[in-house]
Amino acid sequence: MSLRPSSGARAIAGVGLYFSCNGLVFAALLPWYPLLVERLGLRSWEFGLVVASFALGAIISSVVPARLISRFGANAVVVGGTVLLGLSAAATAWSVNGWMMAACLFLVGFFDAIVDVAQNVVGIGVQERLSRVILSSMHALWSLGGLVSGAVATTAAANGMDMRVHLALITVASIIVIVVARRLIGDAVAGTRPSKFDVEDDAEAGAGASETAAASETAGARRPRSKRAILLMALPLAVLAICGTAVEDIANNWSALAAVEFSRVPAATAGIAFSVVIGSQCLGRFSGDFLVQRFGSSRIARLGGALIALGGIGVVTAIEPVALLLGLGLMGYGSATLVPGALGAAAHLPGVGKAGGVTLVNWMMRIGYLGTSPLVGVIAGLSTLRWGLSLLIVIGAVTMIFAGRLPGQQPQSR
Repeated sequence: MSLRPSSGARAIAGVGLYFSCNGLVFAALLPWYPLLVERLGLRSWEFGLVVASFALGAIISSVVPARLISRFGANAVVVGGTVLLGLSAAATAWSVNGWMMAACLFLVGFFDAIVDVAQNVVGIGVQERLSRVILSSMHALWSLGGLVSGAVATTAAANGMDMRVHLALITVASIIVIVVARRLIGDAVAGTRPSKFDVEDDAEAGAGASETAAASETAGARRPRSKRAILLMALPLAVLAICGTAVEDIANNWSALAAVEFSRVPAATAGIAFSVVIGSQCLGRFSGDFLVQRFGSSRIARLGGALIALGGIGVVTAIEPVALLLGLGLMGYGSATLVPGALGAAAHLPGVGKAGGVTLVNWMMRIGYLGTSPLVGVIAGLSTLRWGLSLLIVIGAVTMIFAGRLPGQQPQSR
């Protein structure tokens, strides 16, 4: 059953606020890290371990999102998870030592992963009801939320505002935004609750007794025989998602350094390299919905892989700023649709349900994400940073190889 145009527009706006709010909360914390390090007296290796607790919390969340969504519904999980995420981020500002900061960041990562899965489930549900691709634009709004929030936090820090006050205000604002978003979505994706990871299928939820039996028989016919079979089906999608996040991770940690080392860009302005990647990725996500709707996810992902590889070649061979920034822009644009496309396809893995599929691929993606920067660092340590960043060429090639596992046509109305 399709949504009325007015209801569909409100639902899209609501999902957009979900994603923007999620990007806003965590990004509000990042600019305060230097002040926290100084206040707590953390050495570099200690800070590295502390911030790693964020990724650890996200990984340990594992199947929790699917089980919560199965019991309470995706919208309720987004709202409740956002409240807990905001409180955890705000609590980080009150840290009195590295252990407390690590514990707070662990909770931030834990709740962020839960909200991430739930908001994607809601977005996929609205996308299917509208028979219209929207997920890339939603991820673009996440990027915009993070960029705006980070800029506001940087301004607040530069003007001497207390980080505890700032993060408390962000928490209050995020709660207001998420409540408004929930009201906009209304019952646009009501009527089906995503299933448990290893027990039910989407078709079984919300039906009557006779309908449930029929749905169970149908679902059983297409359910894989084992969890190993499910993992094998999810793995190619996770690889594509890892390729997308690996480009983001390299941009976060290495693009500014590459600008200084390769192209002699002054250190004070090297941050423009990161901005180029994120800006081009954001642009790619806004245009990605139209392109995926028109040409299919697999073709756009394959093109994206080619752009990542070409951008990687440009980066590692650059000797002046224009060539470097052009390469960074290409790899950012090419990576734009990989994560939304992989998570959208994960929602249709047979035998696990919408929430289960998204949770599984999201979890595998986060595990793979952990190794990107260490691998670049090891290669760079053994040779040079140019060789380390040549990993981008490999990422582009792997993307082209696995792009065929994404759907080739637009989502159909349920």
